[in-house]
Amino acid sequence: MNKDNKENNLYRVAILGSGPAGFFAADHLFKNNELNIEIDMYDKLPTPFGLVRSGVAPDHQKIKTVTKVYDKIAANPKFKFFGLIEYGHHITLEDLKHHYHQVLFATGAQTDRRMNIPGEDLNRSHTATEFVAWYNGHPDFADLEFDLSGEKIAIIGMGNVAVDVARILCRSEEELSKTDIAGYAFEKLVNSNVKEVFMIGRRGPAQAAFTNPELKELGNLDIADCLILKEESQLDDLTTQYLSDNPERSIERKLEMISEYSNHTKTKEKSLTIRFLLSPTEIIPDEDGNVKAIKLVKNALSKSDDGSLRPKATEENEILEVDMVFRSIGYRGIPLPEVPFKESWGIIPNIRGRVADEEENNTLTGLYVTGWIKRGPTGVIGTNKRDSGETVALMIEDIKNNNTFRPENPTSDKIETLIKERNPEYINYEDWLKIDSEEIARGEKVGRPRVKFTKIDDIKKHLKK
Repeated sequence: MNKDNKENNLYRVAILGSGPAGFFAADHLFKNNELNIEIDMYDKLPTPFGLVRSGVAPDHQKIKTVTKVYDKIAANPKFKFFGLIEYGHHITLEDLKHHYHQVLFATGAQTDRRMNIPGEDLNRSHTATEFVAWYNGHPDFADLEFDLSGEKIAIIGMGNVAVDVARILCRSEEELSKTDIAGYAFEKLVNSNVKEVFMIGRRGPAQAAFTNPELKELGNLDIADCLILKEESQLDDLTTQYLSDNPERSIERKLEMISEYSNHTKTKEKSLTIRFLLSPTEIIPDEDGNVKAIKLVKNALSKSDDGSLRPKATEENEILEVDMVFRSIGYRGIPLPEVPFKESWGIIPNIRGRVADEEENNTLTGLYVTGWIKRGPTGVIGTNKRDSGETVALMIEDIKNNNTFRPENPTSDKIETLIKERNPEYINYEDWLKIDSEEIARGEKVGRPRVKFTKIDDIKKHLKK
């Protein structure tokens, strides 16, 4: 046990990021009965919950009920929240070392991977991250403009985020009115001219990344048909053999739905067409520098050395006329000041949660990581619970082995004084509960789950009332 603390056995932990990974880590720490732990959680936004608030689709309200669990964690008297405090701006790593025994980074994967093709930066070519944050009312993205005057949109990627974007573009006014989508996004979407949405993946139907519940939902949209080309729903010989050797019921069910959708014809106002075995090679501009079309190469699957099936480009190309392109080919983290970063993977290098040097040879005392910034953008919300548990086990082990920072001012009062100096308008959890209550009240007036604040200044004004 740490000799510096053997009298009161108090250890202070800073968690950077207030999404699922950060909250689950806090829960694991509090459940340890041997140690007396205080946790301060930081977020650059005034509101907690990370992607549960700004990433989960507004028409998936059930998923968002996990925040009730986070509220219970935050109710622990040894927990404090500091919103509107940005790491690297309001507070530095040196500051944290002065006030905490351990620092845990749970900052997520905050940007999209690039396609690295010509035309990627044309007008009306966007990242899915931007669009998702925009329609979810993220303050950093609320002022973005998306020109939805065109009729055709292509989404590159087939993960659940791509499906979310496709679904939101195809929802009716009545469907959107039951969600907590940002007000400005609601107006823009219900008045859009979008008629056709294409979701494009480089692999075949059996390898598509979307989950079965997401795929099923696409077949139940009020005003949009889900369509799949008959020839693209068929399996190639390699995939057929692979599935024969490795049967999996979830893939069988996915293929059943894909086969069903391949028999659909367009009968509704909009259409969502899922395209397989295509990779974008160029976004083609019009004379004004706007997206005009996307050039796609047809892929064929081949067997790699590890036995997996990988797409390979053929000589066959296709030009698909579209007015807008969203890329959704994976999230990646962004570097943090004074913290190692593995550029090739977009993560903080680590060994099972202990932050390591870039070669991953040596771990750094007192620094830890969890969530997408630890492992990359994989899994669902619940995956972070197990992931955080792995990291917290190491944190507790290091405390017991006296392997922590030796903070000069490990008290709650000292750090709060510093935070007030750096940003007197910081947000605590009581402030957040007032914001939460007001958003829900505003939603009740119009029959919606909540009406979000999307401007930080509006939040500040509300709290000053």
